[in-house]
This record gives sequence, C-alpha cells and structure tokens, in this order.
Amino acid sequence: MCGITACVTAAADRGDDGDVVDVLLGGLRNLEYRGYDSAGVATTAGDGVTVVKREGGIDELAEAVGVVEPTGRAGVGHTRWSTHGAPTDANAHPHTDCANRVAVVHNGIIENYQSLREELAADGHSFTSETDTEVVPHLVAEALADGATPDGALRAAADRLEGSFALAMVVRGHDAVYAARQGSPLVVGVADGRRFLASDVPSFLQHTRDVVYLEDGDVVRATGDGHEVTDRSGRPVDRPVESVDWQAEDAERDGFDHYMLKEIHEQPAALERAVNGRVSADGDVHLEDFPPGSFADVSDVQFVACGTSYHASLYARQLLAERGVPAQVFSAGEYATTPAPVDEDTLVVAVTQSGETADTLQSVRRAAADGARTLAVTNVVGSTAARECDDALFIRAGPEIGVAATKTFSSQVAALSLLVERLTGDVTGTAGEHRDDLLRALDRLPSDVQQILDQSGPAGLADRFRDREGHFFIGRGVGFPVALEGALKFKEITYEHAEGFAAGELKHGPLALVTPDTPVFAVFTGRHDEKTLHNVEEVQSRGAEVVGIASEASADVAATVDEFLPIPDTHPAAAGVLANVQLQLVSYHVADLLGRSIDKPRNLAKSVTVE
Repeated sequence: MCGITACVTAAADRGDDGDVVDVLLGGLRNLEYRGYDSAGVATTAGDGVTVVKREGGIDELAEAVGVVEPTGRAGVGHTRWSTHGAPTDANAHPHTDCANRVAVVHNGIIENYQSLREELAADGHSFTSETDTEVVPHLVAEALADGATPDGALRAAADRLEGSFALAMVVRGHDAVYAARQGSPLVVGVADGRRFLASDVPSFLQHTRDVVYLEDGDVVRATGDGHEVTDRSGRPVDRPVESVDWQAEDAERDGFDHYMLKEIHEQPAALERAVNGRVSADGDVHLEDFPPGSFADVSDVQFVACGTSYHASLYARQLLAERGVPAQVFSAGEYATTPAPVDEDTLVVAVTQSGETADTLQSVRRAAADGARTLAVTNVVGSTAARECDDALFIRAGPEIGVAATKTFSSQVAALSLLVERLTGDVTGTAGEHRDDLLRALDRLPSDVQQILDQSGPAGLADRFRDREGHFFIGRGVGFPVALEGALKFKEITYEHAEGFAAGELKHGPLALVTPDTPVFAVFTGRHDEKTLHNVEEVQSRGAEVVGIASEASADVAATVDEFLPIPDTHPAAAGVLANVQLQLVSYHVADLLGRSIDKPRNLAKSVTVE
C-alpha cells in the first residue's frame, strides 16, 4: 500500500553530477495515488548517508529537502501508509541503523519484528520508531559488521524476516541501490546510465518504459551501469527486460481537474482495447490464449476478489448463472483463510486490477495447492497474479492513478463478459441465447459510453444530493453489483454514507432506514424492470427521492422516478456498464462540490498489498 522509489546514476555517463534527489521526489509524486501519510528520502554521497523524512505530504518533504540539501548518486524514497505506529516524522521511512550506515525503505508487514527487535535490543541496538521496518537496517548492519557485502547482508536480513516485504536500501560508501522482494511488488527500470527501482511502474515512467519485474526471493544490486538479480542464496537468475505499452502522458492529468475524471473519460478507449480483436468477424469470441475447448473440463467456477474487483466478479457470476454455468464469488480476504472446496475441475478466477492484491494472491495460492486450475484477470502483464496463475486474461485498461477504480471496472466487466461467453460454450456446449446481440452490444460499449460522457446530467444533480442523511443504491441482476459499486464509489470519494442493495432486499430490513433525506439511485437494465419499479414506488411512498438510471427508451421509468439519467439502449447484460458510468459521474461531481480529495481519499490506498 506504500510506495517505494529509488534511483542510482552513473554521473560520467550522464554528463552531470548524477544527483538523484529531484528524481526521487518526482518518483514519490508519481506514487501519491497509492495513498500515504508521510514520506522520506535517503541518499548516499561519499562516506555519508543523509535521511530527510516528514509526516504529511510530498510538499512538506520537499520543503525539508530544500533546507537540508541532500545529495547523492544513489538514493531511495518512500511514501508510508501507517500500519505499525502513527504517522509521525520518527515513524516515516527511510529507517537507519545505529551508525547511520544503512538506510532502508519497506512495503509490507514483518510479522516477527517484535521478537527480532527484542533480540537486537539485547545485543545493544537502539530503536527510534514504532515500526516493524526498523529491525531491517539493524539486521543488515550486523551482517555488514561480520564482513558481508551489502547485497549479502540484505540476503542475510531477508532470511530472518517472516511476512511480506519489498525492501530497498542504500549503504554508506556504495553508489548502488539494493533491493529484495517477498510477497510485495518491486520492478526495476532500465535506462542508459541509470537504474530505477519502484513498487509500481508510474514512479519512473517519464524516464523509461523498459522494466524488469522481480519475483519472490529476488535480490537486486543496481548501479548506474547495470543491475544484477540473484536468488536468496546468491545464485544469478534471469529476469527479462520488457517494454510496457504505457506512455508517460498516461500518468498525467492531461488538463482534467482530477485523475479520476480523466480516467472516467478514458473509458471508451479502455473498453476499445478490452474488446478489440476479441470478437471475430463471424460473431464468435476470440480470446487469444483461450481457443474453443480451453475450459471443456471445468465443472464449476469460483471468483476471488476484493472491492471493485469483487463487484466485477459478481457481475460475471450473474452472467454465468443466466447461462447455466455454476459459479460462486468469494471475498478474497475470507477465502484466503476459509477456502471453498475445489478439485481439478474447478476454475478459480482471481480478479485483481494490480495483480498484487495480497488477499487475492493468498486465495489463488490456496486454491492451486488444493488442485484447482487458476486464472488471473488483471491489468498488469508482469504482475504476481499473472505469473503465478496457470493462465491470465488482461483487461488492457492502461495505468489507473486515481484510488477509486473507474475504467478498470468497466474493462474488467468487458473482459469477463467475453470470458463468460467462452466458458458457456465450453461448459454447456451451446452458445447461449441472444449471444450475437450481446457481442454486438459489447462492441458498441465504447461509443455508448462516449455518448454518456458527452451529456452533463449528473453534474446538475450534485448540489441536490449532497449532505444527505444517507444514499441508497439498488438494482437487480447485473444491476445489483453495479448498485454495490455505485455505493462504494460514492462513499470512497464523498465520505458520505452510502449503501448498495439488491432491489428486492429493501423490504427485508433496509426500508426502515428510508426517509425523505435518503435519496435512492435505482439501476434498470431492461430485465425485470417492472419489479424494480415496484421497489421505487415503495421508497417514494416513504418520501424518498429516486434517481433512475435506465435506457433512454424506458418511458415507464422516466415517468416514475424523480430524476432520470438515461443510457443508450443496449443489451441488458451490457446495460450495467453504462449505468455504472452515470453513477461514477454522480459520485465525482458530489465529491467535487464538497471539496474532497478525490484522487487520494483519506485512509485509502490504490493497491492493497498487505493482508
């Protein structure tokens, strides 16, 4: 959930002094979307290590850097999201050993830090923070004192740690960056005369698109002239250099007030990439790695996911249920500890935008260990999920910077819808009713979403529905997960209370909370709309105002609800994607009116890489 950045440069190759401080600050700014509450940098120059760290934002850190003026050809930086200890200057990363010889930054959780801390304290080490991370530089210092090289000392320290971690460090007297990975993402950036290291590619995307994805157990020594990757025993391992297809401008706001609004508007292009080439000219599904028959031996499907990805999984499960394919959806946090029974005919689908979500990774590992086949549906080609699962289906959404997922949800649903069609054909032996109509609707999604974006309906509703007692979202079929996702987006960025329900569940308890001060957002997909209209009338009779999201041709809905947000007429299975765009815009405009931190909501992080 935190952010790591690092850079080392060969000054002679660059024609300058090779100072990396500005690069580190820029890398940290590029990682702000991950969520954080403190930040810091450490550089090594000559025989010294300089650490500057502050509670608060990058601006506060940059101000302190301007006073201290650290320099160096090698450095590490960090944005911290507190897990052990409050967000204070002392608890911010980097952390050092007693002699200020080693500076370390860390993502993840070291589960045995307390016992290590007690052991080190008994040996004379003193600690200045409450964090689990601080044991690492002290362990490294002990190994250095015993004669180990810096990378050897990092291996020795990593061998003592239990839990998940991505570590990066600098050592006094060495123009190099050292790193180790176990259960938390790290990637190396490759450029002439420089090497970068980060928890996510956008940190250094403006400098290079050539990357090396590290795997668990990898240890790296990087200099300006190159890098070496070894395993924990010191044996060299080959990790290929890959070129990401993202551009530096993909990680910029490009004139929009917020990344979230930019990414909402990028949905037509993202959906085009998600579907392009995957629907053949003769109206068949063409998934490049999954020809017909790929899933012929599957008897049941289990989805594991968290947050927005969980809602996309519910959407896919509904589509499978309508086609007669057994499927279940599990919260990855629960599945990791209490997995469902599986066998060799079970397909476990891990839906994760980053491919690094800790709970989801633990879930598929448990399922694989029990003999299930695993499939990752993810946005990141070199991610842990993509590498560890038996197969991978990429959603092709491009980088998403805003914490609140928008274009990745749409792309997940589009990619999962195509997967559903392949599964249906393989498992049932039939193409499914109205399949051609659905594929045409998926093909039209980019233009249909663009039509919604060209309107301005939600912006006009924002003032009317802010500062209410609560906000309810309801839907049926694929409209139900869209209602859940709409409520999640609303609460994430407005900080206002919002809940999503299956429309028919209102009368089984939630109706008691409905008052004239609780607007209801009702999703209509063109299937069972008459039942949802009955639910609308129930809440209206209690004084609630209703915003209906439905096809522009839905005269009954438009005549019944208090406010109407139209979507293009489409197949019911695709209508949820369009309704979701309207709800994203509602949440965005209300949050903007309330002056919320839209791209970096409080207490939240983009990628949850700890359990």
